[in-house]
Amino acid sequence: KQYILDMESELRRIEAAMNSASGDELDALMNRYTNLNHEFEMNNGYAYKSEITGVLKGLGFAEEDFSLHVNTLSGGQKTRVSLGKLLLSKPDIIMLDEPTNHLDMESISWLENYLLNYNGAVLIVAHDRYFLDKICTKICEIENGRITAFRGNYSDYVLQKEQLTARQMKEYEAQQREISQLEDYIARNKVRASTAKMAKSRQHMLDRMEVIDRPAAAERPPKIKLDYSIEPTKDVVQVIDCPLTVGEGSSAKTLIEDLTIKVRRGEHVAIIGDNGIGKTSVLKLIQGIIPHKSGNILWGNNVKVSYFDQEHASLNPHDTAIEAVARRFPQMTDGEIRKALASVLFRGEDVFKPVSVLSGGERAKLCFAIMALNHGNLLILDEPTNHIDLPTKEVLEEALKEFGGTMILVSHDRYLLNKTASRIVELTPNHVRSFDGDFDFYINTITEEEKSAAERQAEEKRAAAAEEYNEKKQKQYRSKQQRADDAKRRQLMRDLENEIEQIEEQIAELEEEIASPEIAADFAIMTEKCSQLEALRAQADEKMEQWATLDA
Repeated sequence: KQYILDMESELRRIEAAMNSASGDELDALMNRYTNLNHEFEMNNGYAYKSEITGVLKGLGFAEEDFSLHVNTLSGGQKTRVSLGKLLLSKPDIIMLDEPTNHLDMESISWLENYLLNYNGAVLIVAHDRYFLDKICTKICEIENGRITAFRGNYSDYVLQKEQLTARQMKEYEAQQREISQLEDYIARNKVRASTAKMAKSRQHMLDRMEVIDRPAAAERPPKIKLDYSIEPTKDVVQVIDCPLTVGEGSSAKTLIEDLTIKVRRGEHVAIIGDNGIGKTSVLKLIQGIIPHKSGNILWGNNVKVSYFDQEHASLNPHDTAIEAVARRFPQMTDGEIRKALASVLFRGEDVFKPVSVLSGGERAKLCFAIMALNHGNLLILDEPTNHIDLPTKEVLEEALKEFGGTMILVSHDRYLLNKTASRIVELTPNHVRSFDGDFDFYINTITEEEKSAAERQAEEKRAAAAEEYNEKKQKQYRSKQQRADDAKRRQLMRDLENEIEQIEEQIAELEEEIASPEIAADFAIMTEKCSQLEALRAQADEKMEQWATLDA
């Protein structure tokens, strides 16, 4: 904010004036400096730059990007800058429309943590279900022109929605039975003189009845059941010291020098990493679609692969849906094929649609039907939830979760990863790490590692500052002006040391409060305490930086 910048400029001006002042003038400047410095500190002046830096880095900007003019940024970068400005303005309510678009996993994770500790209200429109699970305490669904609120996160919403739909369906069916009975009574009795009056009364009752609409969610979703008939050996596939190279000739690029991944029977392995790191290429390398010049790929016995390609390249655009299945399973009758296609909502004349005119979601469903008929014991899936609607995603997730065979999955859908993966394999430039657990376990492990690294860096910084301070104290000669300057700095340093000590005491007290069961049981108080703790730590870091600057 401008007034903070103005105060900062005034502090720098006073500091410059103090260098040449003496006597009463110096005392006046010192008093002015002390008062203004206190006001600057109370207005978060020392922390605002670090907050800006923290937000920009959290949103994926490197320090060398900070000086770039906004007009030179890409559309995605401009969106992230706008998001950063919004967060730093700290309004009472933040409204976000698809905030995870244009963000990688690391930036999304940072945004989740930022919003979790935000004191104001947050209103979000998003399709990222894992994000909604982490952030939201209430879900509002718009359906048939109505808004219905559900308490809790996305997973809570799914459960409550199922219960609500079941109840609405019972009410709908009960009313339909009542309507049928009334209509039957009216038809049988309206022509008889003795019962016509009763029939007319029933007709009035029927006319006044508020008809319940059939629940939209009660529409039949697709059915996807994945099973297999042959059990493979324990070691399904092993990639050992294989270079991952994409492109040919002079344009060839090696992404990983010696890739090693071992997949055991029954594992559901998810491969994650930044865009362009080679996740899809790993799936193709495993299957031999991409050759390797060295290393080994060892397959176990009785392994049958079912591959879902996000580009659906295996489908012939000139085939109809029914021909696409018949071409792969010639022993099946038309009736059997139609039944298989109907399970993924290809009904009636839909089975004769050419692949070339199918939507992305329809092509995906056709591929799921083919995978189900293939009975592979190793599923290799590349972004299977792209282009498909939410009901189909949920059906697919349940099918993959219940699949008893082996799976290798590449996806940006963290909700899918968390629900179906038993092991996470992270690809980084020329490095592979494995985490035995779901996506939540992976995130928690990475967070703890980053926290430990930050604590080590802070300790090293404090130790280096103390060592530098001790070395400078050994200097013996000081001019009169230098000694005066040193006295001023030492006083400021002592003041800072006292303030740091007080802040550290407050931090210790807060940490003790947060550790208590009473606080842990209250989400609102816990969120407030954690926000206070973060602010105190940031303040302590800023004080330490001031102290180190004075000692320089």
